[in-house]
Amino acid sequence: MFVDRCKIEVYAGKGGDGAVSFRREKYVPRGGPDGGNGGDGGSIVARVDSALSTLLDYRFHVVHRAPHGQPGRGKSQHGRGGDDVVLQFPPGTLIADADTEEPIAELLREGDTAVLARGGTGGLGNEHFKHATNQTPRESTPGELGEERKLLVELKLIADVGLVGLPNAGKSTLLRAISRATPKVADYPFTTLTPQLGIAELDIGRRLVVADIPGLIEGAATGAGLGHRFLRHVERTRVLVHVLDFEPPDGSDPADNYRTIRRELAEYAPGLADKPEIVALNKTDLLGGRDSGDEAVSMLRSALGRELDHAHDVLPISAATGDNVPALLEAAWRLIQRRR
Repeated sequence: MFVDRCKIEVYAGKGGDGAVSFRREKYVPRGGPDGGNGGDGGSIVARVDSALSTLLDYRFHVVHRAPHGQPGRGKSQHGRGGDDVVLQFPPGTLIADADTEEPIAELLREGDTAVLARGGTGGLGNEHFKHATNQTPRESTPGELGEERKLLVELKLIADVGLVGLPNAGKSTLLRAISRATPKVADYPFTTLTPQLGIAELDIGRRLVVADIPGLIEGAATGAGLGHRFLRHVERTRVLVHVLDFEPPDGSDPADNYRTIRRELAEYAPGLADKPEIVALNKTDLLGGRDSGDEAVSMLRSALGRELDHAHDVLPISAATGDNVPALLEAAWRLIQRRR
């Protein structure tokens, strides 16, 4: 099960109370105060684990508590601090306050950490308060309460290339063709219900992480279809490959379909429409030959005019037969290298 959004509750540990104690030993008159400090409460810490790819563990395990610090004791014994509780998250995780939506942490790379709830500081024992004019203090301080928070955890996939397009444009077929990923492929829309990741190997030492984003429809930016739920995954990709079906089975106009996706990207987040884009004109094998593919590209350019000026490439491909797919990967690689 792919889980990319959940809510959790975190409770850091309370600090231990300071002790009030006096040294009492035979042959040791006026032993003086020896109450130790309390230990600090444990904190809740987030850490990136690149072996994880979903938030499934937190769908059913919602409440996380860190242990309290131990109180101080006599003989100047300080209480033991509570151990921190470390929560593992996949790279690309955003954590925010569930009530205010204020960002708390952004976890991107292996080893990134962030304190989600800080443990309370331990109290001071009476030994801490002794001085020349108060040699028998009977005061101590209690341990502080640990932080408590309700958090919204959201996973945004990190990928080099994001495949976008209408349902049944051929994104899943393309991902199968360039990687070992096995997304479901069928002749009906919305076969992909969750984002899929695959690794495309161009040659030794050159790899691209590709994300297949579930099909978008008109109104996706305002919640229609599956788009509003998964559009946020496009934000982390470096380059967009817009997979466009040149002969849609519903008879729609490819140019209008292109405008639909571009409009939804811009309405969801203006920065998405500014991402580098390659247009992959798919299913050209149905047109019969490379010349037909080039002609289809010319027709698309004529229909869209300056709307395609921002696109770095418009390439005819066939995800089903693999025709021109290597050229598409090379174009994506070059574009990513320029951005880096």
